[in-house]
Amino acid sequence: MAPRVVIIGAGPAGVRAAQALVEAGLRPVVVDEGRRDGGQIYRRQPEGFSRSYETLYGTEAARAASLHQSFDVLKNRIDYLPETLVWNISPNTAHLVSGTRYHTLAFDALIVCSGATDRLMPVKGWHLAGTYSLGGAQVALKSQGCAIGSRIVMMGSGPLLYLVAAQYVKAGAQVAAVLDTSTFMQRVAALPGLLAIPAALRKGIALTRVLAKARVPVHRGVQPIEIKGSPQDGVSGVEVALPGGAPLEFACDAVALGYHLRPETQLADLAGCRFSFDENTQQWLPQIDADGRSSIKGVYLAGDGARVRGADAAERSGRLAALAAMHDHGMRVEGAERERLRAELARFTRFAAGLREAFPWPARFAASLPDETIVCRCEAITAGELRRVVRATGAQEANRAKAFSRVGMGRCQGRYCGHAGAEIIAAAACVPLSSVGRLRGQAPVKPLPVALTEEMRDEVSE
Repeated sequence: MAPRVVIIGAGPAGVRAAQALVEAGLRPVVVDEGRRDGGQIYRRQPEGFSRSYETLYGTEAARAASLHQSFDVLKNRIDYLPETLVWNISPNTAHLVSGTRYHTLAFDALIVCSGATDRLMPVKGWHLAGTYSLGGAQVALKSQGCAIGSRIVMMGSGPLLYLVAAQYVKAGAQVAAVLDTSTFMQRVAALPGLLAIPAALRKGIALTRVLAKARVPVHRGVQPIEIKGSPQDGVSGVEVALPGGAPLEFACDAVALGYHLRPETQLADLAGCRFSFDENTQQWLPQIDADGRSSIKGVYLAGDGARVRGADAAERSGRLAALAAMHDHGMRVEGAERERLRAELARFTRFAAGLREAFPWPARFAASLPDETIVCRCEAITAGELRRVVRATGAQEANRAKAFSRVGMGRCQGRYCGHAGAEIIAAAACVPLSSVGRLRGQAPVKPLPVALTEEMRDEVSE
């Protein structure tokens, strides 16, 4: 019998995985939390909206259109479950909720294309209303056709910082400033890696030209000091320190923050996949082989949910994971195509390393955060409280510190505070970041409705 393959996620990796399976005569199940396909980077606008692809996606318009058209062709040849959350994974079974309906889905092979979210470093005042992640600001623009404010500061580092700023400028929003914690010389030093994908480098340069043409102030090498405002009125401004230490302030009513992306690995964790600490990214990542196989038989990881290498790489890794699943179930797969995909992914891996060098994660900021800075916005836990827990209890491991302080116990389950929290623990305990460990994944990965109706049958078994 043909294997049942379940794909989680309908972004670039998920769509290309489904396409490969359909081409081989299989009918995969595609489960996606979103209302429509495309993932985050190629998120579709709501039905009834008529903005052009060029307006929505800029330099990525052609790729977005290609992905959307591919999925439209696939719809009648897959079992598609949109607006459905995979909240847990047990052996050979995915646990789903759609609306208020709970059901399970058995699988022979599972391809997890869970994508990525913003990697965030707290700054004093980031809990004020009007502070968003860069990804959140992008969602507002693509899915709701609105800006997050009337005068916006973009702050952080990485390609997404410039992409979102350029998208806001093209949409007619007022971007007060782009404040980048990386330096120009770091970008120069990273050129050998960035040249692995010249087209991507050219796109990045094009984004800076959009900002220059709109006369948006861009400051590099800054250190965030404070997002100013009040609980009553929200954000009113941003203060940073320039490379020489001089203060600089911008008035605004909204701020978008972000430092690259972090893989969404909760589902891989719940599936039982092994993780290891990656020194290059300073993150815990699930172990995968060159084709996307995890340490658990029948579970494959693809796209930014496994390794953050961008949408183009995600498309290739999604297809490669699908080919690996078919090969492992005795189906004929062309070896030449797999070799080609691996070689192309190697180039994107080199480019991703160049990006990390050009726009480094600002780990050094964690040790200097004022004690009153809120680290965990869900539970309102400050940097000072987390440091007190480390010193008073000796908690030097992430889950032990979580038990004493509640950092990471809120509805985001550490998605937004976990990385910075680990940096603060490491600095306070004077230990390497790798020894702090990682927050263990817990089901449900996101909050569920209180009123759930259990559906005992398999959703697509009939």
